[in-house]
Amino acid sequence: MRFTPSGFSRKTLVISTAALAATALLLTGCAGGSGTASSTDGGSAGGGGDSSITVIPKSLGNKYFEASDKGAAAAADELGMTFKEVGPTATGSADQVPFIQTAIQTGQKAIAIAANDPTAVCNDLSQAQSQGVKVVAYDTDTDCRDVFVNQATVDGVAEGLVKLTADHLGDEGGTIAILSGGANAANLNAWVDAIQALIKKDHPKITVAKVAYGDDVDEKAYQEAQGLMQSIPDLKAIIAPDTVSVKEAAHYLSDTPEYQGKVWVTGLGLPSEMKDYVDSGIVEQFGLWNPEDLGYLASYAADALIKGDITGKEGDTFTAGKLGDYTVGADGEIVLGPLFVFNKDNVGDFSF
Repeated sequence: MRFTPSGFSRKTLVISTAALAATALLLTGCAGGSGTASSTDGGSAGGGGDSSITVIPKSLGNKYFEASDKGAAAAADELGMTFKEVGPTATGSADQVPFIQTAIQTGQKAIAIAANDPTAVCNDLSQAQSQGVKVVAYDTDTDCRDVFVNQATVDGVAEGLVKLTADHLGDEGGTIAILSGGANAANLNAWVDAIQALIKKDHPKITVAKVAYGDDVDEKAYQEAQGLMQSIPDLKAIIAPDTVSVKEAAHYLSDTPEYQGKVWVTGLGLPSEMKDYVDSGIVEQFGLWNPEDLGYLASYAADALIKGDITGKEGDTFTAGKLGDYTVGADGEIVLGPLFVFNKDNVGDFSF
């Protein structure tokens, strides 16, 4: 079963450009240097064609981006676009640069990117734009794109996760920690800032003791969860606003019975990765959106840019296949939809 959010707020975001070019050449479908990766091609394997898109996730092998890029590929197939998925295996600030350069050199008409660092890719994305390549940021924003396909508003994510935590803690409140992913990821940092601001404003009895970073790596996130639980004696909850962090916080909790019932974990997770933890009672609730729909929407936005149906200007409208109609909002941001809460009653209903 697929989850398609309903009751969307229809917003969106545009942005400027920077300058210059960068480095690294690669052959189609593979990159040299650290963080190399293979590609998945759809349609013809030649140049950009009449309508083509290269999708660059933060890293390959991440189940969240496997799901979102599956949706992007499905939309590209519906639209008759040539599709390529390429990306690094690491999440360093500049690891995505070679893949942007390859997309330029092979004549791709659009790039959809979830940037690991919002500024490190800017020169190369600006070069792409100067050569007529349409740039769609998805999942996390950059300073150099035509539109940003956002999974949910910053405030929506913060409100959803803080409500789950505050409802659990009750009137007593308590000490919590935040376990995030990459320290340079614009979307994660925005969510962390909004979570802290909302807690300070509306929940004075909740104290955020520490923000830790797992860098989107299973082992690191597990170690950081361990460190939080062992170093903060009165820790009552962890909010983990990325899929790796919440999974590994739950993983550590499942390995250490002494913390079960003492530390409560929630965050943004994938049902396929969180189901066992929810079914066993390790995790009560967590939130997310459908990442396949996020990638699907990114491909439709790219196609609309290529065709000139939208430019990224506020008020532009387009139809995104099965998801329906969208309107580009202020600053070129296109919002997929509200946070959805998963629990024992529904976590088994989803395949991503």
